[in-house]
Amino acid sequence: MKLNKQLSGIAGEYYVAAELSRRGYLAAITLRNSDGVDILVSNIDGDKLFSIQVKSTQNKRKWILSKKVEAEFSEKKYFVFVNIPADINLQPEFIIVHSKVLADNIYNGHRDWLSKPGKNEKIRNDSTVRQFDPRYFQPLELLNWDKLIAKIDE
Repeated sequence: MKLNKQLSGIAGEYYVAAELSRRGYLAAITLRNSDGVDILVSNIDGDKLFSIQVKSTQNKRKWILSKKVEAEFSEKKYFVFVNIPADINLQPEFIIVHSKVLADNIYNGHRDWLSKPGKNEKIRNDSTVRQFDPRYFQPLELLNWDKLIAKIDE
């Protein structure tokens, strides 16, 4: 089933909140107009707090971002990229990245892209659009749920 952008975003947030809740964390989804934070997360004791920005897509492994991602990072912020399959019998794919790792990679990747000639060897124009593609990250830079929880519990 093909979802529109709004439903894909909502589904992604609830999938992430459910995964965190399954692992013993309180996950509070913020209001739709909360810029930069989609889910506030805490352990049961309330002494481990962090935030999550969720980016969802359907049947793709690339996510469009804005230039803001290069400057919006924090020790306690993570991005969770959700790929929701069109087949409702399949589970979504989650790719988790610390916000600083994402910011650095997106910044450096965009600079590299700008430095190379585009179509017909023309110089590329800068834009505010960025793209997250997990193929361009080192395996240790990408987290799974267990690695995320381990980092938070440090």
